[in-house]
Amino acid sequence: MPLTARPNAPFDLAPLSRLLTDEGDLALVNPNAKYPFDPLEWQEKWLGDPDDASFYLMDGTGTDVGFFALRVGVGPEVRHLTYAFVAEEARGGAGGVLAAEVEAAARDLGALTITLKCELDNEPALNAYLAAGYETLSERNGMATMRLDLD
Repeated sequence: MPLTARPNAPFDLAPLSRLLTDEGDLALVNPNAKYPFDPLEWQEKWLGDPDDASFYLMDGTGTDVGFFALRVGVGPEVRHLTYAFVAEEARGGAGGVLAAEVEAAARDLGALTITLKCELDNEPALNAYLAAGYETLSERNGMATMRLDLD
C-alpha cells in the first residue's frame, strides 16, 4: 500500500496519540517522553518550536500510519529528522517511502542537508537510510549519526 506525507497543520497531536499507545513504541520514538502519550508535553517540549515542521504518513485509505518531524539543524539550510515512526501494520518496505517523503518535505522547507540519528540495532531503518543515500558520519553509544546532502 502506498504511503504519502501530509503536513501536520493545523498542529494536531490526536493522530500521534493514537499511533503511540504502546510504551515500547513511545520509548523508541522519544525515550525522554512521558508514558502514556501526553499531547501537552509534546506540544510544549518536543514539537513546540515554530520553525519545526511535522508530518503524518497516510496509507492509501487516508489512515495515519506514521509520523516524522524535521527540526531546524545547525542553520536554516539543515533539517534534522526526529521522531520518525511507522505503525507495525504499515511496515515492510515503508522505510524507503519514509526516506523519500522526508527528503521531499525537507526540500520544500528549503533544506540543503538532512541529518538524523539512528540506533545501530535498528537494521531496517539503518538500511533504508543507507539505501536512500545517507552517509554515516559517526557511530557512538549505539547510535549512527547520518547525513544526506540534497542537490
